[in-house]
Amino acid sequence: MTQRLIELLLLIALASAWGLQHGSAGWAVAGALAGAVLWTLLDGLRARRLLRWLNKADTSQSPKFSGVWAELFNRSKKVIKNLERKIDSSNVRLANFLAAIQASPNGVILLDATGRIEWVNLTAAHQLGLDPQKDVGQYIQNLVRSPVFKDYFLGSDFSNAILIGGIGARPSVPSRISVQIHPYGHKRKLMLSQDVTAVELADTMRRDFVANVSHEIRTPLTVLSGFVETLQNIPVTETDRNLYLGMMSQQAQRMQMLVSDLLTLSRLEGSPAPGPGDWLNTDDLLSPAVQETRALSSVIAQPPHEITQVTDAVFCVSGNKSELHSAMSNLLSNAVRYTPPGGSIRTGWLLRPDGGAEFFVEDSGPGIAAEHLPRLTERFYRVDRSRSRESGGTGLGLAIVKHVAQRHGGQLEVKSTMGKGSTFSIVLPPSRVQPINPP
Repeated sequence: MTQRLIELLLLIALASAWGLQHGSAGWAVAGALAGAVLWTLLDGLRARRLLRWLNKADTSQSPKFSGVWAELFNRSKKVIKNLERKIDSSNVRLANFLAAIQASPNGVILLDATGRIEWVNLTAAHQLGLDPQKDVGQYIQNLVRSPVFKDYFLGSDFSNAILIGGIGARPSVPSRISVQIHPYGHKRKLMLSQDVTAVELADTMRRDFVANVSHEIRTPLTVLSGFVETLQNIPVTETDRNLYLGMMSQQAQRMQMLVSDLLTLSRLEGSPAPGPGDWLNTDDLLSPAVQETRALSSVIAQPPHEITQVTDAVFCVSGNKSELHSAMSNLLSNAVRYTPPGGSIRTGWLLRPDGGAEFFVEDSGPGIAAEHLPRLTERFYRVDRSRSRESGGTGLGLAIVKHVAQRHGGQLEVKSTMGKGSTFSIVLPPSRVQPINPP
């Protein structure tokens, strides 16, 4: 400020001196006024240059100033740089925040006060069939056309989520999306979406499982209760008594098998997969399972089945012996139960071209229709319910086999032709196969 005052006084003095040299005292006063006006114009020009620079806020350009204007320019430049750093920092945080929302497994949509889309992440776009770029500015109720959503959006109660069908949902391929709106700011809305298809299916499977278990246990319990009541209240002959006790024993064994299979499934699902530790001779695995199958066939089939044990290749597989034995026994017992008496059953271990191994059971039974094959490993799924109960199955055998195969890194394969029989195979990867005497 002192420098500006000195500049003003110096310019007035010079102008006054010039006036005195060229005239009277009046000219000196006029020169002083002219000097003041000239200083004012020069100072205004410097102020105008500073204002133009402030309007552009371009810190890469540095106009030259002197005196107080230079100080004002430098301080303004520092303030602008600090603001730019803060803006850059805010932009980085905003970008990180949006990237985090973009990576969210849940859908996120920001809506303005009129219901127009301001921003949408890729998850919500995929779940609701939106375009993250083209649909910005569009009304959400025009894009999500579910009547349930329209009533929900136009209402005022957003305390609970709603369920709507996902993109491409069909009865055979269900898709369920949970949507909930959260008001915020000045009439703005945050809309969250979540794909709950798996949860819905799991809940349906849980209900079906409980219903099936209840049904499977209720049937033998009803038979047992009926025979117990008969024996308690009605005199029966020794022959009838033995008959009733035999049927009761049969139903009790059926419940015991069901409980045993349920416990097996629970153990398989709740325990870690077997490691590559124990190497088991395939012949040692196969022979006991075949002996048990022949014994079962002699009891439930007359004439017994012709069971052939294929021993073309003997090698070692890695896994849990009891689990593999359980899976093999389930496939063999199924073949016995569903193949007519006197039919043929072939079983054995084979080496596959890729170095993996395959345990197969091939029967000459009636075969399975193609529409049933995808659902065979579902718990309690039966192609023919009456036939399955007559054969004594629990409906859990193939589910156990599938779990055992998957726990060993393999899979269960099924091939069947109506009228020509079926082939069930447990396929293990090459990492679980080695020769009996490895080099």
